Amino acid sequence: MSEHQPPVTRSGGPVPNRIDTTRPHPARVYDWFLGGKDNYPVDEELGWQIAGLSPDTKRIARHNRWFMHRAMRWLAGEAGIRQFLDIGSGIPTEPNLHQIVQGTAPDARVVYVDNDPIVLAHAEALLSGTADGVTAYLDADVREPERILRLAADVIDFDRPVALSLIALLHFVGDGDGDGAGRSEGAYALVERLVERLPAGSFLVLSQLTGDFDPESVEKGVASYAAGGVTLVPRSRRGVGRFFDGLEVVEPGLVQVVDWHPELSLGDLPVETRPVPIYGAVARKP
Repeated sequence: MSEHQPPVTRSGGPVPNRIDTTRPHPARVYDWFLGGKDNYPVDEELGWQIAGLSPDTKRIARHNRWFMHRAMRWLAGEAGIRQFLDIGSGIPTEPNLHQIVQGTAPDARVVYVDNDPIVLAHAEALLSGTADGVTAYLDADVREPERILRLAADVIDFDRPVALSLIALLHFVGDGDGDGAGRSEGAYALVERLVERLPAGSFLVLSQLTGDFDPESVEKGVASYAAGGVTLVPRSRRGVGRFFDGLEVVEPGLVQVVDWHPELSLGDLPVETRPVPIYGAVARKP
């Protein structure tokens, strides 16, 4: 694999050419929460429903995004990682993951993975990386781990450490979701299969919605998503911790995202007196 391989876009199959505007999509609803404009009335409608149940929703979404910034800054800096596989990348919201890691390590290789046509339409923005690095976009679903790994291998050397990023993704994957090929496996099995392929010295970075702090509001949110045809699975701290079984969780451990190395923020984080109901952690594969 060339050290100066140009950016590529791969789908591994037919690329959807129609954006379904009749049903909300998690990536577009999240874009609305972050103040983006790449969403549709159906996404905004669900966003308003969720925000009505929990006025803190936009605040929580921003903290999740800031956690991603700090985690990637740490991985590219202190941990020295140069390869990143970001599954569930969502609609580009600057700074994007590749901008953060290539700002620290210009030669970093980043592969984004998502399955929404509107994200594919923005792939050009996701591919505008540094001349020394590589950025690529794959049109694929997290429920297709083998396909993701096969296509990502065009850019990522799986004999060298990789940071696997699953930010605010797994609460959209149930414990019995299939992979589209007749096999049924849940979120834990999917993560296990992805991590299994990573070499020693790789990292898993993950954030996940929880109902530990305000179960009533979260359950209402689950019902609203379900009414829109979207699976939402909040998990307890113990449930989130299961994703890291067999890995070495780095300090400060599995915490609310606002509490994960706030000193790595490039700006002042808001002082929080209320819970941020998303757990996050970074863990190393020994």
